[in-house]
Amino acid sequence: MTKKDKLEDLKKLCLNCQNCELGITRNNVVFSDGNPDTAKAILIGEAPGENEDLTGTPFVGRAGKLLNEFLEKAGINREKDLYIINTVKCRPPKNRVPTNEEKDKCAKYLYEQINIVNPKVLIFCGATALQSFYKEKVQISKIRGKWLEVEVNGDKYKSMSIFHPSYLLRNHSMDEGKPRALMLEDLKLISKEIK
Repeated sequence: MTKKDKLEDLKKLCLNCQNCELGITRNNVVFSDGNPDTAKAILIGEAPGENEDLTGTPFVGRAGKLLNEFLEKAGINREKDLYIINTVKCRPPKNRVPTNEEKDKCAKYLYEQINIVNPKVLIFCGATALQSFYKEKVQISKIRGKWLEVEVNGDKYKSMSIFHPSYLLRNHSMDEGKPRALMLEDLKLISKEIK
């Protein structure tokens, strides 16, 4: 069975999932984007937003467009180098942060996607994604740019946390030391690691 076949079987389970109330309020399950056969990194976001819920694809709204710009500047090809997923597959009402219970109910899908793709690197996009794997309470600003090791179902993965692009929508400066400049720095480090 190929990676794509295994992921397609997992997606079918997600499409029918009603393990939490998000299954009732969603329009679409937002399973993934990218090519699992060529992806060297998995980018993990928080949860689908309104645009993602409508299209069924992660990171397609304003934040997603900004993320694409930064990926391109860093030399990372979204379609070839990344497999993109979220901590939960369904949009929380009013784009609120998913609860721990919702993340726990969705974790089996998340972990299985990671194990099937078996990337070289995990990228935690924002605090919610980071806290799903790294239990110590830390701010992204304190650990961004640093490699961490996390364990998923017994397998160890090199990981890095980056700012969520929605945070960058409120911070426009590209001056040295500002969030946008730091984001580009971090993505360039990731690019070197996966090339």
